[in-house]
Amino acid sequence: MPSLSKSAKSKSKLLVKKVKKVVKALKNGHKNGVKTAFAAPAKAAGKAGKRVYFFGGGKSEGSKEMKNLLGGKGANLAEMSNLGLPVPPGFTVTTELCTWYYANERRYPQDLKDQVAAGLKRVEEITGRRFGDAKTPLLVSVRSGARASMPGMMDTVLNLGLNDRTVLGLGKSSGDERFAWDSYRRFIQMYSNVVLDVGHHYFEEALELKKEDLGVHMDTDLKADDWRAMVAEYKKIVEKRTGKPFPQEPREQLWGAIGAVFGSWMNQRAITYRRLHQIPESWGTAVNVQAMVFGNMGEDCATGVAFTRDPSTGANLFYGEYLVNAQGEDVVAGIRTPQHLTVQGKHAQKSDAPAMEETMPEVFKQLDAVRSRLETHYSDMQDIEFTVQRGKLYMLQTRNGKRTAKAALKIAVDMVREGLIDKKEAVARIVPSSLDQLLHPTLDPKAERKVISKGLPASPGAASGKVVFTADDAEKQARAGEKVILVRRETSPEDIHGMHAARGILTTRGGMTSHAAVVARGMGRPCVAGAGEIRVDYAARTMAARTTLVKAGEIITIDGSTGEVMVGEVPTIQPELSSDFAALMGWADAIRRMRVRANAETAAGARTARRFGAEGIGLSRTEHMFFEADRIGAMRRVIMAEDETGRRAGLAELLPIQREDFAEIFRIMKGLPVTIRLLDPPLHEFLPKTEGEFAEMARLTGKDVAAIRHRAVVLHETNPMLGHRGCRLGITYPEIYEMQAAAIFEAAVTVAKEVGEAVEPEIMVPLIATKKEFDILKAMIDRVGKEVMERAGVTVSYLVGTMIELPRAALLAGEIAETAEFFSFGTNDLTQTVFGLSRDDAATFIGVYQRLGIFEHDPFVTLDVTGVGELVRVAVERGRVTRPGLKLGICGEHGGDPASIAFCQAVGLDYVSCSPYRVPIARLAAAQAVLSGESGSGTA
Repeated sequence: MPSLSKSAKSKSKLLVKKVKKVVKALKNGHKNGVKTAFAAPAKAAGKAGKRVYFFGGGKSEGSKEMKNLLGGKGANLAEMSNLGLPVPPGFTVTTELCTWYYANERRYPQDLKDQVAAGLKRVEEITGRRFGDAKTPLLVSVRSGARASMPGMMDTVLNLGLNDRTVLGLGKSSGDERFAWDSYRRFIQMYSNVVLDVGHHYFEEALELKKEDLGVHMDTDLKADDWRAMVAEYKKIVEKRTGKPFPQEPREQLWGAIGAVFGSWMNQRAITYRRLHQIPESWGTAVNVQAMVFGNMGEDCATGVAFTRDPSTGANLFYGEYLVNAQGEDVVAGIRTPQHLTVQGKHAQKSDAPAMEETMPEVFKQLDAVRSRLETHYSDMQDIEFTVQRGKLYMLQTRNGKRTAKAALKIAVDMVREGLIDKKEAVARIVPSSLDQLLHPTLDPKAERKVISKGLPASPGAASGKVVFTADDAEKQARAGEKVILVRRETSPEDIHGMHAARGILTTRGGMTSHAAVVARGMGRPCVAGAGEIRVDYAARTMAARTTLVKAGEIITIDGSTGEVMVGEVPTIQPELSSDFAALMGWADAIRRMRVRANAETAAGARTARRFGAEGIGLSRTEHMFFEADRIGAMRRVIMAEDETGRRAGLAELLPIQREDFAEIFRIMKGLPVTIRLLDPPLHEFLPKTEGEFAEMARLTGKDVAAIRHRAVVLHETNPMLGHRGCRLGITYPEIYEMQAAAIFEAAVTVAKEVGEAVEPEIMVPLIATKKEFDILKAMIDRVGKEVMERAGVTVSYLVGTMIELPRAALLAGEIAETAEFFSFGTNDLTQTVFGLSRDDAATFIGVYQRLGIFEHDPFVTLDVTGVGELVRVAVERGRVTRPGLKLGICGEHGGDPASIAFCQAVGLDYVSCSPYRVPIARLAAAQAVLSGESGSGTA
């Protein structure tokens, strides 16, 4: 996870303040025409130096190692040029300039103008074309390129340089007037939307009306004169919407596009994407200006997107799509259904459309050779973009391809076996949180299902939910706790928030490399794309497939592994983990130092934990056992009892039940350590809540309802989180902890006799604030243990320790460690008590705090290293001074968070404990924490 230095954080905060004003001004500026401003010389002085880096013609001024400065796209274009691959020439304006631009009121430094002009001149020299020339015009693309891949989140402009004069020159020099006017209308639409803030829909509506008038259905059916007429219509739309004519000066167009790309760094979809992927705002984006090559000049032209391996499965198969006579946005936008690159891919999807391998065999061979060379060079699966212009292949982009967790595992393991990378690199490459995709249920193949349509299996996994048709509805209903499936004709970057909120995504258009497919795979969301039989009616809020009509709010199920769409909810089964998963986990286990345990208090939870490789139980919450239907009554009798005798009678009923609970967990864990926390929550949590529960409790206890209500009032606390709970219950009602200790020891000796092996109970006293509290309770636990073992004639090794969840306990850890044999950091409560926050209520404002930069992360998700972490560090140091062999662990939710695990490694904890399904994530994150420390990037 990226981290910021103090200076970078300070700059970022200043940047945020300025950006809010700047973005608003930027949009207003776009609406009023393009205005390019250069800072006055004195202001521009700043940090003079190189701001533009050239690439092309078999060489470049950059390389892949310069990703932070040139962005991912620019660095890789430079690298491909250095490799001698066919890359159209161009230049990159650095990410540093983006930061400068925002910090200086949307102005450019004076020396940038000359550097951009010099870059353009070099492109002209290589291409033999001149920017703005009426006879042989040079056209360029202007694209973003941050150091971290953000597909579709920022803006792009293609065909820049076209105007009423250059379009004629393009038509003559290409010999294809239709192509020239088609390119011009595309440019007007894209530039007007990105730079002038004119909505796409105005142009789409005009085009649809034109096609209706002509009686045609496809864009390819329009002739040169038709596109000439559309250009005139588009220019009228621009003038009507902006009050000014469409800009005709190419250099004015260029500076407008550069400003728009920098401006898009702060658009809402980019902000959302950065927040979801922890990408710092201070990084900025580069701008890449590159000579255009055209895939839409005729039938010997094409454009496509490819992956060097299958991004869904990880299979070592060339995987991708292309379109003949098209530009790049046609492939990803889902406007036309693309064709497969390979014959194998075509047959796998049962497509009749010819593969590129068949239609352009020579170009395909060249592309396949580039595929092999790039993957070997980068030692990773690559996502590549290419264009074929009149039979010649051009490479437009390469980057490490986004992939599913299943594919990431297979690719990493296969590349180790192929000798491309070593085991440490394989372990370092897998994003720990992505393993969630592998650890959750899939559709039960035996379950009945009503399939209403089938699309492309764009992102694996399965999901059920209520149908929603807008991203906003998806986000709103998900916040209310609903499971939703986002259904769209096609998704766009503006849908990012809804895609993240939804359980799955269904589109009726687009292919395996469409926006929906790529983003869903990156998020781990199931996705079915290109379900062309389905008709979506946004106005009526319905989707129709053959004879089935599904309305908003009705439940559907999608299977992103098969492409099937079903009505209703389909049952699921547990996933089977692959041999690749086992191999990678084995490599991770060999690297990591910390042990990984699970939080579990049921037999099912313990079995799941073992299946995922847990090395013990780090937290068994005994109170959860009391809420079961067969024991809540006995617990309530304990609470209602007016004296110790009455309480002991109720506890005697609970003792055999608790004993068997613990025995079953000991059996499952087979000698691994099991940490059992004694009763923690306040007693009123066990009291009845409903009228029926009050009546039932009156029947069980023989008391009237009024008496029970009175007892509930007596036990009520204004702030129970800081009230009569944890060890305070054990001090005031010692018989409760005595019963629990007896149940633990009796279970331990029983299982030890059964299996003839050691059982390792660790008894944890919660909410300790003073050594005296702990000493009183430890003496009682030791006494009960001695009595049980003497009766059984069996000796069991055990530890008695405490949960460090109060600041006072952390500060007095050295004193408490005189008698405590282990510490487990309960960082959920420690975070609450350090911040003075209730985690149940803080959600209403934590989002605001994060947006304002007050909190970098939600402190209940990722450990606050500065405050809470400092107390953990103090407790570790002071505790181990007193007791050098003190066992230390963490059992809060942070135990499954990769960033928090890195901190645990740095301060020297012995283990982390997390929910069973997060055990593999913690195992991998613990290994990566070791590797990070070896590389010198770990922080303590």
